[in-house]
Amino acid sequence: MTRAPGEYRLYSDLAGWWSLISPPAQYSADAAALTQVFDSAAVDVREVLDLGSGGGHIAAHLKERLALTLVDRSAEMLAVSRGINPECEHVRGDMRTVRLGRAFDAVLVHDAIDYITCQDDLRQVIGTAFAHCRPGGIAVFVPDYTAETFLSGSGRGGSTDTDGRQGSFREWIWDPDPADDWVQAEYEFVLRAPDGTVQVVREAHRLGAFSRDVWLRTLADAGFDPDPRSAARSPAEQRAGAEQRAGAEQRTGAEQRADVRMPANLFVGHRPAEAERDAASSPASI
Repeated sequence: MTRAPGEYRLYSDLAGWWSLISPPAQYSADAAALTQVFDSAAVDVREVLDLGSGGGHIAAHLKERLALTLVDRSAEMLAVSRGINPECEHVRGDMRTVRLGRAFDAVLVHDAIDYITCQDDLRQVIGTAFAHCRPGGIAVFVPDYTAETFLSGSGRGGSTDTDGRQGSFREWIWDPDPADDWVQAEYEFVLRAPDGTVQVVREAHRLGAFSRDVWLRTLADAGFDPDPRSAARSPAEQRAGAEQRAGAEQRTGAEQRADVRMPANLFVGHRPAEAERDAASSPASI
């Protein structure tokens, strides 16, 4: 079974540092792109189910236009999200198995999909999305990695808040076995409190990196029509996209909307309208 994000310290006892480690502003470009994707649905997207919503940073950029229901397995991350998204509904649940008994215009699984590391669990998550997606609706998945585009490397980030806290991280990402569906990220978090005390936390996270074919096949098997725009972009395209998104944070809202680049890896499934599905399953008339 995939290790639950709540079992990683980043999403449990360190959750209060999340907004410093991964600042909400960094999600604005992806949110703008997702808005364009939602507009491609056959229905008018107003109600969205966000599976694996984490600290609610992507929701913070979408909630002005959309009614969001946020689901996450980590109680601590849901508490963080409630602090910045009090107007949104929050539900504790596992994206593989949760069933809310209602349908949405769109289902979003942003980078929390990275913690799905085997194909059986991927099928469950996509099945959850289908079960909650109304006919004519859309499901959108935004993994950080795919098998075709993964590159080992390192990175860093972090920020400071008005209370004087500082949270930063370094990461090293590599693939222990290219024959399987996951890669490993080694993290070092440096967390400085206002009184100057510092704690350093190191932990390794296992992250999924499925092939494009696995993604498209699993979407189709669940009942979705995979969008032909679904793509896993090349490493060079990913770097260009990262540079564009970084520059977007310095531009005005109007400029950002005029030049929106899709996330590096994006998989989209449309749930057929009932009439379309019935026609496809009926015998051809003679």
